Amino acid sequence: MRDMLPPEMERFRRTEYAFREVCLGWGYREIRTPTIEHLYLFTAAGTLSPQMLDGVYSFLDWDGWSGERVVLRPDSTIAAARLYAENLTGAPARLFYVQNVFRFEQGDDTREDWQCGVELIGATPPQGDVELIVMAIEALERLGIKPSLKLSDPGILRAILEQAGLSHGEQIAVYDRILSGDTAALDELQNRLPGAPSLSGTLSMEGAGSAYLSNLRSLLASAAPAITGPLDELSAVVEMLAGIGVEPVVAPLLVRNFEYYTGPAFQLFAGDKKVGGGGRYDALLSQIGGQSVPASGFALEMEPLLELVCDADVAGASIGIRCESGGKPADAFALAVALRREGVTVEVGGPGRGRQIVVSSDGFTIATNGSKPQQAKTIDEAVRAVAGD
Repeated sequence: MRDMLPPEMERFRRTEYAFREVCLGWGYREIRTPTIEHLYLFTAAGTLSPQMLDGVYSFLDWDGWSGERVVLRPDSTIAAARLYAENLTGAPARLFYVQNVFRFEQGDDTREDWQCGVELIGATPPQGDVELIVMAIEALERLGIKPSLKLSDPGILRAILEQAGLSHGEQIAVYDRILSGDTAALDELQNRLPGAPSLSGTLSMEGAGSAYLSNLRSLLASAAPAITGPLDELSAVVEMLAGIGVEPVVAPLLVRNFEYYTGPAFQLFAGDKKVGGGGRYDALLSQIGGQSVPASGFALEMEPLLELVCDADVAGASIGIRCESGGKPADAFALAVALRREGVTVEVGGPGRGRQIVVSSDGFTIATNGSKPQQAKTIDEAVRAVAGD
């Protein structure tokens, strides 16, 4: 956990504002979920991976002689899905939020992460998937960031695991190893799929949209026929994106840590820095007790974004007001109130970020770097001199 100092908070608010404007412009409405949630919400089958569950902050919410195990919210999509299942079931929903999640990390890694997130519940693919990708790109471009896009689908890997003849428990174990980056697990599958190309080599490669998908289909479809389904889904998304000038890279092993993804997933990068991502999670609502509804979501990560937003683009000018030579504090505050009514930013007793007004027994001296000071006898004159510019 860490503090945010004023310059970082200014970048935070600018990022939040850009994100909110995009969401509102696409017809989304804002929500907020509790910081503390029930533990069972995140231990339901198919929600968080074991690696992420190991990192949740959990404790007993004590109530007399009994209590319930609760957690600091480790994931916002699952919490938003619970909100929908409990309050909005049956209606399509376009929801967004800006809130934090808490996950234990080793060493000095951040344990409190702020996210700008979107959930689109009830929209059919591939339109819903494309809408979210377009929104995420628009939000980043408003911040002056031209992102690159990578697409994937966990169904590719799941089809291979099923074809390998693994039991359900074995599939989960191997899938979790691969999600955590253990590519040796792919080599162990090789003997179970005679005639298949090198899984580690094939799935570790990345390539341009439709051409790469065609190549992947020709390499793996005969060894794992069920792979054609997720490849068809990705192809539909790639085709729609191409129609609006967006060219993604396809990366089969892109998805990490989130088991609830069931369809096309994506990540956004600024250079080599990941700044956001999301995907389709059609089964999540039913896994936490709601109706089965098609759904997709994404989140932009505040920490890397704040490093990319410039301070100079955020800080606005303000008027510093101070007393000298017999100036009265009451006059300084009366002037400050009058300027605020005109929408001017002021700092009473501070240096300001721009012009200075010195309050003295003779009136008001308005100074600007490089210009001759102006004199005003009354508050109204001083306000006109400043707010009239």
